Amino acid sequence: MSFGVVEGDADGLTVAETTGLPFDEVRLTGQRWALSDVRLLAPIFSSKVIGIGRNYADHAAELGNELPKEPLMFLKPSTSVIGPRDSIKLPPQSKQVEHEAELAVVIGVGPVSRLSRADASRVIFGYTCANDVTARDLQKADVQFTRAKGFDSFCPLGPWIVTDLDVSDLEVRCEVNDEVRQLGRTKDLVFDVPTLVSYVSHVMTLLPGDVILTGTPAGVSPILAGDTVTVRIEGIGDLANPVVAVE
Repeated sequence: MSFGVVEGDADGLTVAETTGLPFDEVRLTGQRWALSDVRLLAPIFSSKVIGIGRNYADHAAELGNELPKEPLMFLKPSTSVIGPRDSIKLPPQSKQVEHEAELAVVIGVGPVSRLSRADASRVIFGYTCANDVTARDLQKADVQFTRAKGFDSFCPLGPWIVTDLDVSDLEVRCEVNDEVRQLGRTKDLVFDVPTLVSYVSHVMTLLPGDVILTGTPAGVSPILAGDTVTVRIEGIGDLANPVVAVE
C-alpha cells in the first residue's frame, strides 16, 4: 500500500508510486503500474471528516428545512471512510439509507486555525468526490446527526485527489444504477468553499488530511442492497460503490 500520482490521459492512465505523504515534496520511487492493475483505496487518511448540512437551497427545501444563517456542521468518524468499489453496508437499525453526492475538500497544511476567508485557499491540498451516506430515518429520530451519518462505510471518498481545480462552478451528479438521482452545480452552494474552510477553522484546528464535505444538491433518495451508487463530479471523476445489506 502506498500513495501514488496518476499520470497520462484517458487512453492510458498509470499510477506512479511516491514516498511519504502526499503533502510533502513528491518523490517518485520509479515504480509504475497501469491504473487497471491497481486497487484504489480512499485517497487520504483523515483525522476527521467535517460535514456541512443544508448547503444547497433546493436540498434544504426538499427536506422541509430553512436555510441556515451560518454553516451547519457535523462530524463523521474516520472509520466511516471507504474507497472506490468498496461496499456501502446498510445497517439493520435503519430502514431508509440515502445517498448524498458531494464535493469534498482535502486540507494539506496544518495545524491551522482561525483562518480568514482570503487565506483559506493556501491550506487546501485538493478535491475529491464524496458520498455522505445518511440513515434518514435515524437522522429524523435523533437530536443530532452522529448515528445517522457515522456508520462504518458511510463516507466513500475517491477516486483520487485533484490538486489544481477551479471548483466555483462544477457539475455534481449522483446515479443509482443507470438512473440520475441528483444533478447540481457548485455555483449554487449557499456557503462557498473558502467560507466553509474559514468557518470550520474558527471552531476546530485543521490538520493535513482532514476532509470537509461541502453539502449535497436536491434529489437524495433511498438506496437498496444490490444498487450501485456513482458520484460523478466534473473535473474529478467517478466514485462508484455497491450497496450490500448487513445481517
